[in-house]
Amino acid sequence: MRFKLICEYDGTAYHGWQVQPNGPTVQGELEAAIARMLGETTRVAAAGRTDAGVHAAGQVISCSLQRSVDPDVLLRGLNALTPRDITLRSVEVVPEAFDPRRQARSRVYVYRIWNARWPSPFWRRYAWHVPWPLDEARMRVAAACLLGEHDFSAFQAAGCDADNPVRRVLRSDLERSGPLLSYTIEATAFLRHMVRTIIGTLVEIGSGQRPETAVSALLAGRDRTLAGPTAPACGLCLSEVTY
Repeated sequence: MRFKLICEYDGTAYHGWQVQPNGPTVQGELEAAIARMLGETTRVAAAGRTDAGVHAAGQVISCSLQRSVDPDVLLRGLNALTPRDITLRSVEVVPEAFDPRRQARSRVYVYRIWNARWPSPFWRRYAWHVPWPLDEARMRVAAACLLGEHDFSAFQAAGCDADNPVRRVLRSDLERSGPLLSYTIEATAFLRHMVRTIIGTLVEIGSGQRPETAVSALLAGRDRTLAGPTAPACGLCLSEVTY
């Protein structure tokens, strides 16, 4: 049986999604929970490999099991066996050909900034604290320049192994609720550190260090060394995957 699972997690304590030899990962915890529950060793696959410290509210994963198990039993069992910072929201049976990464139409990420003089104890794990004033109107204008299909070479990590840096952005907007700034971006796919580099650049624009046209110039120039810094992982959350 093949299953599709919707998972949310606080990534603070993990070295990212993918299993690594040097520390705990979300994938490792889920595979260990399946082994404890069913006595099976299986590999779980995800729609997106989140980096260390990045969170998820709508990660989509899949796994194939030899045993026949009711989806609700699997849901309750895994939630009883995973750490408190990992929760499965739903489990359903899907065709064997289901691939959460390759079949995804788009992914939605939200990056949060706590824009106040003093940090918030409630948001410190889920938002980047920026204590100086940010002009969200300037940031919003710049964010709109990302819409459409572009070469995002200027916004990818130096070690990114993607074959093609061209991505199509379907949504790119910024909202403020008091001191909390929330940037939402939806795209067909993302390059490594793409969202965090965009945020680092937008914060410089909102701080008055760059003009609103900087994003367009960076897209055209395709030079990562000219873009802003990589924003902290804590503010980033994989919100949704569409199919």
